[in-house]
Amino acid sequence: MLPLTKRARTLLTVFLVLGDEIIIVLIVLFILWNLGIDLPLWALIPLVVGLGAFSVMLYKLVGPVLNKKQITGREGMIGLEGKVVTPLAPEGVIKVRGELWKASSTEASISTDEEVIVVRLEGLKLLVRRKNGAEEGEGTRHKDEEIILGTGKN
Repeated sequence: MLPLTKRARTLLTVFLVLGDEIIIVLIVLFILWNLGIDLPLWALIPLVVGLGAFSVMLYKLVGPVLNKKQITGREGMIGLEGKVVTPLAPEGVIKVRGELWKASSTEASISTDEEVIVVRLEGLKLLVRRKNGAEEGEGTRHKDEEIILGTGKN
């Protein structure tokens, strides 16, 4: 299967969500037809227009949520700021979002109470660099900022 673009994935999600409403409308129309109740065209047109308006509204509301950057899990850790608890020479402990993490410095050593930025994960260990060294390019990813799954191998 080919990978979908963000817009295609959003549209597919909206249409799948709308699928159950369409099926319910068709079942109700079928039941009414079997009972001998015939709905005139002037009654069906507002129903279809309303369903269309609902789908556009759903697309506008759901689209931005589906395309947001992930903020939890491994991917959510990259770019977070932390503070050194025990010196990183090159390994030590840092505090990120109130939690203590084992960390390793991408630089020679980082002393206690310095601010750092998470650039990569290796298993459950964070690779960090000094914050002051990243301020000019903050918000951009460097080529070494990738998530390494597994046992911490490069």
